Order: sequence, then structure tokens, then C-alpha cells
Amino acid sequence: MFSGIVEALGEVVELRSEPPGCRLIVREPKIAAETKVADSISVNGCCLTVIDRRDDTFAFEAGPETLQRTNLGDLKPGSPVNLERALVVGDRLGGHFVSGHIDGVGTLLERDDCGQWSTFWFSVTRELAVQMASKGSIAVDGVSLTVVESKPDRFSVAFIPYTLSVTTLGRLQSGGKVNLETDLLAKYVQRLVEAKEWK
Repeated sequence: MFSGIVEALGEVVELRSEPPGCRLIVREPKIAAETKVADSISVNGCCLTVIDRRDDTFAFEAGPETLQRTNLGDLKPGSPVNLERALVVGDRLGGHFVSGHIDGVGTLLERDDCGQWSTFWFSVTRELAVQMASKGSIAVDGVSLTVVESKPDRFSVAFIPYTLSVTTLGRLQSGGKVNLETDLLAKYVQRLVEAKEWK
């Protein structure tokens, strides 16, 4: 479980093909120094298990399901990634509960910059749009954000300068792909409503 508060920006060292999946190697010295094999780390919002750790790098395996449902397969050496280690019981929860299980990929449709502040509009499928509401929570590439407006095919979020400067989202341009995870509570509410129709 994560909070959606990015700890650090890592850098992709290698994305090595290991059919049917791949091995993702990331460099971030501070997190590497405090990480053990089998730890869970959110990489652009996707919960991955550390399978190897070296001096300043750590590695993950990503299977076909992960590569199909996320933007991780689009990464290249040098790509920045948002990193967050799993929560520890007793930690402050600065964002919202984020599972690290990506629901889908969205596309940046529009970026409205006003000085150092920005509003982004992202595309979203109708299946995910029903789990979103204005003032609700959304994780975008692992970053906990508040939905400003929610429509059947898109939603907007507002960024403060700090978030833009310490996450990958500050560099995102129109057409860029992002991992989306809707709020856990919304999923269960939707399931309860659907279950009423079961026979």
C-alpha cells in the first residue's frame, strides 16, 4: 500500500527483454541504499517487487499483464520515473490509499500553464470515469491528486509548482501516457451497485 506521495525521481538504466516480460533496472542512490530484495516499490504508480539490488540501482520484473496495462513498456534508458516505497504502519498518510494496481492508461489532452501553476486534462475510459468524481482522489503515475472536473471521457487536475518540480508530471506534454488508479472506495461502491443486479 502506498500514499501517492512521491519520494524521489529515479532514472531508468535498462529495460531488458525477458520474454514474455522484461526486466526494469532503475537508479536512485538513496532508495537503493535502504532497499532489500522482495521490497515493494511504486514505479510510476505501479507496485513492483525488487528482485535485485546493487550499489545505486534496483531491478524489477514486469510481466505481460503489467506491460499491457501500464506505460512501463514505453520507458527507455534515461526516462525519469516516480518512486515511492511501501507505507510502514504508523506512517503519516499525506495523500490517499493507493494500491499500486493500475486500472488503465490515460493520455494528456491539454495542459494549461499559468506561471508555475498548471491544469491538466487527461483522457479516461467510461469504465474508469464512473469511479471518479469532482473533489475525489486519483493517482496519476503514482501521484496522489484531487480531481477538479470529471466528465465521461476526461478529467482535470490542478498542480502546484512543487508537485510539477518533484515528479515526472512537470515534464509531461500533450500526447503523453500516464498510469491511472482510481480511488479504492469508488471501486467497492461500484461493485456493490452492480451486485444488486445479480440473479
